[in-house]
Amino acid sequence: MNKPRVAQLAEDFLAALATERAASPHTLRGYRRELHNFADYAVKKLGSATDPKTIDHKHIRAYLGELYGRGLSKASVARALAALRSWFKWMARHGYVEQNAAALVATPKLPKHLPRVPSIEQMNRSVDSLTSNAAAKDSKTAWLERDRVIFELLYGCGIRNAELTGLNLEDIHWANEVILVRGKGRKQRYVPLGDAAAEAIRSYLPLREAKLAYAKKSTPALLLNARIRTGNHGDARLTTRSVGRIVKTLAIANGLSADTHPHTLRHAFGTHMLEEGADMRAIQELLGHERLSTTQRYTQLTTAQITQVYDRTHPRAK
Repeated sequence: MNKPRVAQLAEDFLAALATERAASPHTLRGYRRELHNFADYAVKKLGSATDPKTIDHKHIRAYLGELYGRGLSKASVARALAALRSWFKWMARHGYVEQNAAALVATPKLPKHLPRVPSIEQMNRSVDSLTSNAAAKDSKTAWLERDRVIFELLYGCGIRNAELTGLNLEDIHWANEVILVRGKGRKQRYVPLGDAAAEAIRSYLPLREAKLAYAKKSTPALLLNARIRTGNHGDARLTTRSVGRIVKTLAIANGLSADTHPHTLRHAFGTHMLEEGADMRAIQELLGHERLSTTQRYTQLTTAQITQVYDRTHPRAK
């Protein structure tokens, strides 16, 4: 039995996302879920022979209304609409529809939440604690030296979780003191390798080599699983899920919030650099953001911090 046309075009779009735009597995999973849910809705309401050209903004609004009726939050509905917009934009570009009907539907207004970012003192205390003798004796994770590298790179370089786990040994350019980071959509950028991160990596590398030698395995991956199967079974590279679990465990053990995750450390990187006087454009480059507005959401200062800057710098404030 052939797939309905809307479902087939959804699959074609997902294939284009994977090959042409190099979308992450996380993005593909989300888009696949949203688009197939809408395709099922369209077939149910309009029939299996429905041509996407007959779908207009009223159908999309009705679908979003049904999502609200199922109890979905505004954020979830906004994600569904974002996926539909990308899909209809692609279909319009390839002539499958005349216009992007989803672009005519307003995005649900979402409450603005400032990211909860640990203070500079909290972050320094947490990362420094990973080098102490007490930490080695009372480690909450399987491989403290590797986990120190994780914290130093997430907070010290501001990279994403997927960028971290994708790092290979060859991406560390010791002579230039930079790391080559592969970001979203095959985009690459260099970020500085700080002294603390470099020291953590140097301490970890001999242990990494010893573990690979014992397992009789070879991999270009910088960060390894603590438990590597010998031979050709399994992947030695650390996963993003494992990084999330490690960060949460160490955060709680060192007095940080229980909702600390890898992206929290990325938020902290940008916010703390801004607090210390870094230029917003420079932070944008380091974080690998395409738009400055995205960087601004990562680095929102408190009213007290803004007041301090004003009192210190404006001639009429003195």
